[in-house]
Amino acid sequence: MLAQESHSYQFTLEDCIRYAFANSYERKSMELTGKSLETSYQQSKEQRLPNVSASYGQNISNNENGWSSSGNVGVGSSITIYQGGQINNTIEQNRLNLERNAVQMERYDNQTVLQILQSFLTILGNQELLNYQLEVLKTSGEQLKQGQARYRAGSILESDFLLLQAQYYSDSNNVVDTRINIENNLLDLKVLLSMNPSDELAIVTPDTENLDLLRESLPSEEEAIQLAMDYMPDLRMSDYDIKIAEKSLDMAKGNYLPSISANANVGMGVLSFDGSGIRQWYSTPTESAGISVNIPIYSRGSTRANVKKSQIALEQAQLEYEQTQLSIRQTVVQAHRNVISAYNAYKVSEVRENAYSKSFAAYNMQYTYGTITTVELLQQQNNYLNVLNSYIQNKYSLLMKRKILDVYMGRRVSL
Repeated sequence: MLAQESHSYQFTLEDCIRYAFANSYERKSMELTGKSLETSYQQSKEQRLPNVSASYGQNISNNENGWSSSGNVGVGSSITIYQGGQINNTIEQNRLNLERNAVQMERYDNQTVLQILQSFLTILGNQELLNYQLEVLKTSGEQLKQGQARYRAGSILESDFLLLQAQYYSDSNNVVDTRINIENNLLDLKVLLSMNPSDELAIVTPDTENLDLLRESLPSEEEAIQLAMDYMPDLRMSDYDIKIAEKSLDMAKGNYLPSISANANVGMGVLSFDGSGIRQWYSTPTESAGISVNIPIYSRGSTRANVKKSQIALEQAQLEYEQTQLSIRQTVVQAHRNVISAYNAYKVSEVRENAYSKSFAAYNMQYTYGTITTVELLQQQNNYLNVLNSYIQNKYSLLMKRKILDVYMGRRVSL
């Protein structure tokens, strides 16, 4: 078995989405389903046309004159004139199934976009965290050097030096853990993209500085609900389910009605052979034509039962449509409020990160001049790291929740 050739990619979020749509096996399967439904739809339209068939038969017999044979050939055609509207209802139902499959693919695309978005933002968050951690590690390294010099000079205790050393190794371990997390995140993203795990994938970091625009461009709650109601594939699929159920009911009722069909046939003998020799002959063609009417009288209750089941299925589809409407409204309201809550949390953590960053820088300067203890410095550094983690989490949580709402409203997702 030949090994797959590996490739190198550098993707934006939009690139990831396009690649996933082009390579997803599940999406390709849905496309094939669509082609199959298209074939069924086209074939059902041809049921309006007459069928034509040809026949040929040859018989051999043995009698007192020896072996003999005879044959016949014929051509026949039939057409359904009326069948209780079944042909038209079947055509319409197949058309609805085809269109519903297209909407179902839209829903699949939305789910794929949300999964890719979450994975992509997780990588961005960890990469930003790694950048900060590398800066902190650099600072910890300088602190350790200073602490070693001061310990040798006798200006700090051995315990203080060991604390600095422990902090440096802790910061080093944080960097290693975050790099591992990024590699795992990239592997998860490759799975979503149906990408070869051995391929190299790097993501392009977008501009995420001015997040205030996410709040400023946020529509009102009612506007978001209306946009989602007009777009959400789930609601459109439920609407198709109602229409398909209506056609199923029409087809069930159609079994109460008579069916009318017409047929025509032309035939004649073609060949005779007997013991005296071989001779060809053709008989006078026979022609026939007719109309048949089939009137259902009693079907042992099966038609009535099928009509009742179809009515129940239609009522269920209508209930599911109403439930979907309510569910979408609740989902969008919650998503809209999540954006507002996430924005407020982000602004608070932004202020805290800025304050603790400056405070940590000041403490580090004071430690350099020996005006604070090692414990005070490391306590302030750990406080800063906690606030930093919270800031990064809130930042990308805001991005995620805002983009989720965009997907619900049918807007193109980009960073």
